[in-house]
Amino acid sequence: MKAAIYRSKGAARQVLEVVERQNPRPVGNEVQVKVAFSGVNPSDVKTRARAGMEFPEIIPHSDGAGVVEAVGPDAPEGLLNRRVWIYNGQWERAHGTAAGFVCVPAAQVVPLPDAVSFEVGASIGIPLMTAHHAVQACGSLVGKTVLVPGAAGSVGFYAAQLARLAGARVIAIVSSEEKAVIARAAGAAETIDYRRDDVAERVRTLTSGRGADCIIEVDAAGNGRHYGSILAFGGKAVVYGSNEADVTLPFRPLIMNFTSLYFFIVYRLPAPFLRQTTTGISQLLAREDLKHPETAIYPLEQIAEAHERVEKGANAKVLVRLS
Repeated sequence: MKAAIYRSKGAARQVLEVVERQNPRPVGNEVQVKVAFSGVNPSDVKTRARAGMEFPEIIPHSDGAGVVEAVGPDAPEGLLNRRVWIYNGQWERAHGTAAGFVCVPAAQVVPLPDAVSFEVGASIGIPLMTAHHAVQACGSLVGKTVLVPGAAGSVGFYAAQLARLAGARVIAIVSSEEKAVIARAAGAAETIDYRRDDVAERVRTLTSGRGADCIIEVDAAGNGRHYGSILAFGGKAVVYGSNEADVTLPFRPLIMNFTSLYFFIVYRLPAPFLRQTTTGISQLLAREDLKHPETAIYPLEQIAEAHERVEKGANAKVLVRLS
């Protein structure tokens, strides 16, 4: 099979290469998936760029979609020949989805409805799982106001939709009119351009001085200082990302407002949340309730360009085609 690998960390064009490798065979409770598309996420490119190799050779990417072609002796035979989407493919493992075949534990594949394309399937893992859990973590949203920074990105695009479906009024925080159009397509009632507007002032104006009930946060380091002024009394910040390792928060406004903070990483969702998330996503896909991000598709031979597109902040879900 063809696979993309890197043997050292660094810039995409310097470390990524496409090679021939033997097809992996499933053992134990694993299944072998013939990969149609592999999803490229910000965490994939950050893992490739940061120092320290976890394994001598890494096939990147956690998300993907394809068909189960073989099952291990302890895996459910009912998965054989099923169309599936994959999550956590390369989480704490050397071999991810940027290859013709990948073997993962059976619990890390979810059946993909026939009406849903492999392109969508490869877009689901990190983005939709993160958005689904984030919206669930907000609690009841009927009649509430939710802020979604980065609503034009894959996670934010899904989060805006799911919050709206849950009964919330969604205010998207974006960086351009182009991204505002994407956010409104996802269901945002209003948008705020943080490069032109005073975000806190606009939130107060749009909420009649009350503030938002919840923020689904992509960048806690960048936005955390505003929580005291943009969240309502008893408001909640649900944080799944940060552009910096350290986050500074203003103590007095948060304690005076009884603000709640909830941090999570989708890779480590506890089993009950994981079941709730994958079941909820399966139901949404079956009902065809969701819009999905536009895709930008690259052949495996252009995987470096795919990584660079993500690093530049693509207004699309970046995929690598395997078959």
